[in-house]
Amino acid sequence: MSGVASVAVSDQGDTDVISARANTRALIEEKKVLLLDMNGTFMFGEDRFGPDEDYAAHYAALGGELPARQVNAAIRAIYAYLDVRYPDEQYRHCFPSVETAIRDLFGQQLVADEVHRIVNTFAFHELGYIPAAYAQALHSLNRRFTLAAIVDIWAPKPLWLREFERAGVVDLFAACSFSSDHGVVKPSPQPFLHLLRELGTQPDQALVVGDSARRDLGGAKAAGIDCVLVGRAEHADAVASFANLLQLCDFVEAPA
Repeated sequence: MSGVASVAVSDQGDTDVISARANTRALIEEKKVLLLDMNGTFMFGEDRFGPDEDYAAHYAALGGELPARQVNAAIRAIYAYLDVRYPDEQYRHCFPSVETAIRDLFGQQLVADEVHRIVNTFAFHELGYIPAAYAQALHSLNRRFTLAAIVDIWAPKPLWLREFERAGVVDLFAACSFSSDHGVVKPSPQPFLHLLRELGTQPDQALVVGDSARRDLGGAKAAGIDCVLVGRAEHADAVASFANLLQLCDFVEAPA
């Protein structure tokens, strides 16, 4: 009996793992487009809305003059307003903007300049950062795939685009969907399908990469797209699960 056959008989489990990895690699390599989630996938340190967060510091740096207690209370109220609506299916295709939350909560109490400062302060605390290693991973993946970003954020996108520019990745994305542009949040399939139409790509040519089984995998399934989960998320319907985007990148680049 040959050595290879002996391994197959005595260690079937390892052989099954090798076969599964080969099948996963083949499926991923046949894709042309990666639709990438952002938070927890290649951006981290976002959503700094803890109970002890001082929102007034950034607000004051913008030239605002409202009392710190009022600013902190306002941001907490806005976050609570949006947070309770985010998982609610009735808001999936009409998720309110930060400005809508301000109007609903405070009416006309704030003048336009103050609304702008409050929105900017909220965005500053919602924003994360892209680590250099993840920026490099995006560059590596872009050599093999067309990249697009499918992003749920509550505030307007300018600070995120600035972070994309700082990290040197803004030009890697052939298309981006920011939920604050259109009010449609995952797991609706609409943003996924919109990006495919924009890129002229069929669902079977694309792969979603995200860290949420509910939002990323759920939206991908509804759109007929395969999905890989990262960030320790796992689900039987995912093509594969990786510890993070760096591990996925290493898997793609490793010799067959």
